[in-house]
Amino acid sequence: MQLDHSFTVPADPDDAWKLFLDLGRVAPCMPGAVLDTLDGDTFTGRVKVKVGAVQMSYGGEGTVTRDESARSMFLDLSGSETRGSGTASATVTATLTADPAGTRVRVRTDLDITGRPAQFGRGIMTEVGDRIVQQFATRLEELLRDAGRTGPVAATSGATGTTDGLLPPEPEAVDLGAAALPVLLRKAAGPAAAVLVVAVMVQLLRRRSRR
Repeated sequence: MQLDHSFTVPADPDDAWKLFLDLGRVAPCMPGAVLDTLDGDTFTGRVKVKVGAVQMSYGGEGTVTRDESARSMFLDLSGSETRGSGTASATVTATLTADPAGTRVRVRTDLDITGRPAQFGRGIMTEVGDRIVQQFATRLEELLRDAGRTGPVAATSGATGTTDGLLPPEPEAVDLGAAALPVLLRKAAGPAAAVLVVAVMVQLLRRRSRR
């Protein structure tokens, strides 16, 4: 399925682009994700999601290529459940353009997912993605503001990880169920209201029959 999202960050396009070049700083802004290793243009990481009481952890790898002149970044991602048979793969294109409010970031994702999250379908996945992207944008804004207070954003490169050689801590699971619930309720509002009316009428008839 193809998903399209966009958001605006309060930064000059050049500064925003420099930040996006630094995956080590940008990756922690993504809810539920943690970057384990970064070696040049290849990286590994983990994502943890939950749907209700069910938690799913994915481990995967990816590569990144960049088009400096177009301020575009291309990610090729693949992963699988660490305890399960679900898989996920995606190609992501992020393009930065000038905007009166700073920099407009447009993200197009071609997603192929199997297992339990696939049950949501494209419509719900799009709106869930919107909520997650907004969380990402909010964290990115905070990062840019911090950078503005400390000086211009500088891109860095190289491997990431803890100094003792251990993997970074487990990511905090992003709750897909909580993100999808408002969408599900809205989609079910009409039928749910009809069922509620029928239930009330049945109860009234039962009371009258008892009388």
